[in-house]
Amino acid sequence: MRYELHYWPTIQGRGEFVRLALEEVGVPYVDVARRDGGYRMERLMTDRSIARPPFAPPFLRIGRQIIAQTANILLYLGEHHRIAPKDEAGRFWTHQLQLTLADLLAEVHDTHHPIAPSLYYEEQKREAKRRAEHLIDERLPKYLGYFEKVLERNPRGPAHLVGARVSYADLSLFQVVAGLHYAFPRAMKRISRRIPYAMTLYAKVRERPRIAAYLASPRRIPFNEEGIFRYYPELDTQ
Repeated sequence: MRYELHYWPTIQGRGEFVRLALEEVGVPYVDVARRDGGYRMERLMTDRSIARPPFAPPFLRIGRQIIAQTANILLYLGEHHRIAPKDEAGRFWTHQLQLTLADLLAEVHDTHHPIAPSLYYEEQKREAKRRAEHLIDERLPKYLGYFEKVLERNPRGPAHLVGARVSYADLSLFQVVAGLHYAFPRAMKRISRRIPYAMTLYAKVRERPRIAAYLASPRRIPFNEEGIFRYYPELDTQ
């Protein structure tokens, strides 16, 4: 079965978490908007014949079925492609971690759009600087410290967030750490010293054969100032 991933064609954004999972499991998929500029994606979102339309991308099309919301898509892929535990408690624990990462992602986004997504960054720079200071001083240590604690308390060892093998939560934590290093390199240089297990996981995921091949390929869209992780030097406080 071939998957169709629908997401914006020029940014990593939330779609990147799905791309990493699909690349890791090695299943065929088409990043549709990279081919047509998003025409089919927008058409599906406005198609009145679809009884369960997606609110926004990313969404995954599997035949006639459409699954939206990043964590929901990963819940499906985890169950069908062995990147989540088989037992119910393990699946929900992995899903819980993914939802917590989604909360962090929203806070990162709001550093450059603290007033409204419809306003340009330049229209809210003063508020963005204040929001970024709170993120760096309070929220990033709290969130990343939590995942460090999860790794430390994993009964199967700190190499993974869940169990003894890679899960989509590991891939997502890798993406978050990579994005934070891009957006806040000065701050992350300091914070990284306090999360050794998370930094080791980040390095190990980056070296996984399929992930390494993906990162070196043109399929990996570079970080840029249109996505969630944006580098504005004035926001990167120590």
